Amino acid sequence: AQLVESGGGLVQPGGSLRLSCAASGFTSDDYAIGWFRQSPGKGRGGVSCITSSGGSTSYEDSVEGRFTISRDNAKNTVYLQMNSLKPEDTAVYFCARRYLRRWGWYSALDYDYWGQGTQVTVSS
Repeated sequence: AQLVESGGGLVQPGGSLRLSCAASGFTSDDYAIGWFRQSPGKGRGGVSCITSSGGSTSYEDSVEGRFTISRDNAKNTVYLQMNSLKPEDTAVYFCARRYLRRWGWYSALDYDYWGQGTQVTVSS
């Protein structure tokens, strides 16, 4: 199984980015996919998660209403649309495959395969 993120970059506060997570080596629509982020000196925290069918989504409080997760199972790709970006959103963003439903969608312990990450920097 492999996950590859793309779409990161440098954006000004208030701007937008769309991250993509391309899955291969497994049937992606059998799994929920989550997005996590990690900034220097902080642990990796859950940002959002989408169920295998795309019918249910979850968000961390600080991104609710600004970020939107979606998926296109025909393309084996999950997206994270990020609007109204703030400097505190600066981090490396990772996508991961959720294989457990034990610790919560926001816990890295529920996930097995991870992408390499993509840097998002929000700065003027």
